Amino acid sequence: MKEYDYLIVGTGLFGCVFAERAAKEGKKILMVEKRDHIGGNIYTDVLAGIDVHVYGAHIFHTNNKEVWDYITRFGEFNRYTNCPIARYKDELYNLPFNMNTFHALWGVKTPDEAKAMIEKQTAEARSTIPDPENPANLREQALLLAGKDIYEKLIEGYTEKQWGRRATELPPFIIKRLPFRFTYDNNYFNAKYQGIPVRGYSDLIQNILKEGMNSGLIKILVKTDFFKEREELTEKAEKIVYTGPLDEYFGKKLGALEFRSLRFETEVMDCDNFQGNAVVNYTEYEIPYTRIIEHKHFALGTHVVGKTVVTKEYPADWTPGAEPYYPVNDERNNKLCEEYMKLAKAERNVFFGGRLGLYKYFDMDQVIAEALNTADLALHIMN
Repeated sequence: MKEYDYLIVGTGLFGCVFAERAAKEGKKILMVEKRDHIGGNIYTDVLAGIDVHVYGAHIFHTNNKEVWDYITRFGEFNRYTNCPIARYKDELYNLPFNMNTFHALWGVKTPDEAKAMIEKQTAEARSTIPDPENPANLREQALLLAGKDIYEKLIEGYTEKQWGRRATELPPFIIKRLPFRFTYDNNYFNAKYQGIPVRGYSDLIQNILKEGMNSGLIKILVKTDFFKEREELTEKAEKIVYTGPLDEYFGKKLGALEFRSLRFETEVMDCDNFQGNAVVNYTEYEIPYTRIIEHKHFALGTHVVGKTVVTKEYPADWTPGAEPYYPVNDERNNKLCEEYMKLAKAERNVFFGGRLGLYKYFDMDQVIAEALNTADLALHIMN
């Protein structure tokens, strides 16, 4: 018998939910984390009395009642509703694309007027694109879906910054559809359940793990690189739950999967209110960051006077040593991922999970659902 039932690599949301479920079943768990804190990318810290989303904005939203009931057991959530603003030069637009957006663009007041303007511009695009039934790139696809004004002001620059390539170099499937709302509704997610933990995500993560840690069933090692101590760590546990980059687990022997990374610049400012909204997207290409987050607006009723904290978010190419954030799910990478997943399925007693471990973009509620399902499989079916 080994010392632990499970070695969990990574202490993000997937790993912590799995650990909580396993500890409930009396399993002993060792969690290892290369950073100096737990919680992965949802980690929050306090600056100037304000909860700061250290790795970018994380707004919880779901229509899955099971997931909502699960996560709210560990912390109270506020009623924050995501209503981002897009800034193009000196113009401001509401997101998602809705009647407020269309009124600001064209002065239209009714859904029929907005639909007519979109249809007019998409028809103009159709007449200029060589093969409108088979758009050659993202630019052509977006023009066919939205028309010139929305594309040039709200899609082109932002998307090019996000992906680090011009729209004419990006495949069309990245933007298969665009959600248009012909109502005056700025609720970005439009989910039944939505909010942010009142005491921050770090407190939420601690609460998820608290019972298992108090009982001695969960042990956590931070500043521990799994790959530098792989042999020793794997000898300690019967099974592994791996949430790091999929290709890295296999030594990238089939080739490297591509990721996009992010860089953050956070500043404490001597004012009550910098931009009047939690999230403002900057859609023109010439501004290098994609958005500015003002953290105090995530916490409804924050009464910190004279201080605010803002973060500029810069997309970046992933390089060795940088943090991988988003999988690049293009044709080449998806095919390579399929080959790695074949290797993953052949691994005995190893469960892969999370955005990096499955090489998929997941929202937080999807991560929790995956972790609950994986834990159920591991703890009940496979035992």
